[in-house]
Amino acid sequence: MTKPRYLTKSRFKLALSCPTKLFYANKREYENTSKTDTFLEALAQGGFQVEELARMEYPKGVAILGRDWDYDTLVARTNELLKQENVVIFEPAFLVNGLFIRVDILVKHGSEIQLIEVKSKSVDSTLHQSFITKRGGLSWLEYLYDVAFQKYVIQKCYPAWNVTPYLNLVDKSKLTSVDGLNQKFKIVQNSEMRTGILKAEGLTKMDIGNSILCLINVSQEIQLIFDENPAFNSESFEDSITNFKEHYANDIKIQTPIGKHCDGCEFHCDGIDKNLKSGFHECWMSQLSISKTRVDAPKVYEVWNFRGSKKLMDEGVYFMDEIQEYQIEIEPEAGIISNSERRWLQIEKTKQNSSEPFVELDGLKNEMAKWIYPLNFIDFETTAVAIPFTAGRHPYEQLAFQFSHHIFFEDGRIEHFNEYLDTTVGHFPNFDFIRALKKTLSINEGSIFRYHNHENIILNKIHEQLLASSESDKEELIDFIENISHNTDSSSKKWCGDRDMIDLYQVIKNYYFNPAMNGSLSIKAVLPAILNTSHFIKKKYQNDIGSINVTSKNFPPDYIFLHLENGNAINPYAALPPVYEDWTQDQLENALTGVGIISDGGAALTAYAKLQFEDVSVEERGVLENALLRYCELDTLAMVMIFEHFKELV
Repeated sequence: MTKPRYLTKSRFKLALSCPTKLFYANKREYENTSKTDTFLEALAQGGFQVEELARMEYPKGVAILGRDWDYDTLVARTNELLKQENVVIFEPAFLVNGLFIRVDILVKHGSEIQLIEVKSKSVDSTLHQSFITKRGGLSWLEYLYDVAFQKYVIQKCYPAWNVTPYLNLVDKSKLTSVDGLNQKFKIVQNSEMRTGILKAEGLTKMDIGNSILCLINVSQEIQLIFDENPAFNSESFEDSITNFKEHYANDIKIQTPIGKHCDGCEFHCDGIDKNLKSGFHECWMSQLSISKTRVDAPKVYEVWNFRGSKKLMDEGVYFMDEIQEYQIEIEPEAGIISNSERRWLQIEKTKQNSSEPFVELDGLKNEMAKWIYPLNFIDFETTAVAIPFTAGRHPYEQLAFQFSHHIFFEDGRIEHFNEYLDTTVGHFPNFDFIRALKKTLSINEGSIFRYHNHENIILNKIHEQLLASSESDKEELIDFIENISHNTDSSSKKWCGDRDMIDLYQVIKNYYFNPAMNGSLSIKAVLPAILNTSHFIKKKYQNDIGSINVTSKNFPPDYIFLHLENGNAINPYAALPPVYEDWTQDQLENALTGVGIISDGGAALTAYAKLQFEDVSVEERGVLENALLRYCELDTLAMVMIFEHFKELV
């Protein structure tokens, strides 16, 4: 017997992003890149913990657990509980006319119903007014449509109910009142590898202190969706649901026109696994009558920072080589590569199939002439979690737990001079972090480099935290921050320091274009492009550290940063050693979870979140910390390599 295909709220949200995706949703022969490690994602984002925290507000709530696949049983258990006049249910199930939902929290007082959707996203409840924009549209559209779908299904099941919809969100205006709140909700995997929460035994509402959540009534927003259906305004909300349900149930593809929404489609296959098909390619090939090779050509939405991409695609211009110069509206700026010139360079190099970089050489020379040796390159690793690790902190308040510091001397010596890592459980690291940074950057008066805005933003956040603190050296630390940074727009005070950090991202943006960066200015894209372009860098870093006048705190003297494969540089981040290298199977099974490799900021903050649990073993803590140190060191060395390439060019 074939199991009925119900339109669930997860499938509804998928259709909201692109209705065609419903056709690929349950087909195993199609690649689906949205499948992520929910355990690691949960560690980083805290969504499961926030949901459990929300449930603590309802100590008499009843959870419907297990048999997630058995919709009929879940609905029967829900209906039995709903016979009570007053009841709170976690994960109640509703099924009607081929539509199925489970609600995070449902509060029933007779026929008065609170429908509560819990999200780890945050608002400031003291400032929030509405999710309806000034122009009558909706912000947070995906979340609100999720709630609208749930209310629609519940009202179909129980027309006499008065259902009031809420978003239960993290409130950035509130402070935690207990230490180690995260420890009370530990993220675990069960035997079926499903992610869940292990709540501390005997935990009560009093144990979690003051609530850091808020209930936001979204009745007006949901009514707007019911009345105007802004995401699909060519039809009613009910018609949209019926349309999705029927197509999904009967396995009929909805042809969604090609457009900017195709960017990031999860049903995209690179062809490496011959057993999997690409829904993305099928859409483009069938709708445009083109070959697979043509589908793989650079798209309009891949042009760097191009706000006109949607308009062009709506007009039938889909590929980069179809864009005409007048459509970019080039506006030159003296001495630098302007934003519009960068966009046209990308398009022009694509049309010419050219891999030759373009350098605004005079501007780069003039910029570099201002730099004072020795040069200091710094990188921060930070996190902002929904449930703070320590009392007295706001949700999503920035924590700075690590930095790396490389120095490039005028004679060409490169020293990994210093580093800092604080993973102490339950310790707010920011003030010790800034003390250590002050100490290391006070060693000389040379120029300081960061990559993009992150480091400056973090220093501004710590500046705010210091102003509100009672630290004995707060004035000294504030003066230091003001010396090496500048204020952001949100700062109450204005400043720009004498040693204000130089943004290497901005230097690249102003003076350097490399087709191999594929339109990205991320250091993860810039570094491989430069490694494959610069003969000097390629030759130098194919040698071991001990022979190239470079010191390291985390890599052995025989470590080689650059390896080639078929003549092309392998990204050094991809070549970093695995976290659990040389561990036995028994050791791996006893690990809290496997991070794998720390080669980006997301993995770094995940590792830090993991290290904030007390039951991480000493052995596992050691390998995670070593991996964090290696990754952060590579970040600042990558900046040094970029500088060396610029030095080579001028």
